Amino acid sequence: MTSQAADGPETVAAPRRSKITPEREREFFDAVLEQIRECGYEAVTMEGVAASTRCSKSTLYRQWKTKPQFVAAALRASGQARFSGIDTGSLAGDLREAARAVGDWSGKDTRLLHALGHAIMTDHELKGVLREALVDPEIAVLQKILRRGIERGEVRADNPALDYVPAMMFGVLRTRPMLTGQYADSEYLVGFVEAAVLPALGLT
Repeated sequence: MTSQAADGPETVAAPRRSKITPEREREFFDAVLEQIRECGYEAVTMEGVAASTRCSKSTLYRQWKTKPQFVAAALRASGQARFSGIDTGSLAGDLREAARAVGDWSGKDTRLLHALGHAIMTDHELKGVLREALVDPEIAVLQKILRRGIERGEVRADNPALDYVPAMMFGVLRTRPMLTGQYADSEYLVGFVEAAVLPALGLT
């Protein structure tokens, strides 16, 4: 009987993650997401992130065993509703403010979505995390804004356009770069809301 068998599985030490500060972790996450935006997902390596953040690659591998796990953790940490807390007192005002807030982040977020495009199609876990981190929180807040408008009597609950507002708002973020080569910034998105979204809801 070998010493490992004699000792039993309980004596086998589990690998331990070294402790890093939240600030240092944020630095790692920012670095990997920025490199994805600049170079594309496939070109990013754990070694490259380690070099750019002046740490050993073993530090990253202890925290996150693979690049997909590392990127997934970075996406989760970055997830936040860009326009949470908006409440101007009117649905039209809320939608304009939401457009401004999304526009402020459109360059970074749209670049990230495009850079992750192929990886998302082949890695279902990464696709799920991206939706969880960047898409679902935005849609949840937007739906809350729309519900408030219904409760205030500004728009009818059976207005068919309500179901399409999230697709309208977020679809333009993806399509404008392809059509014109420009990101949908705040000015463009506010204009889009005023010309297309508000009329569809019967608002001005």
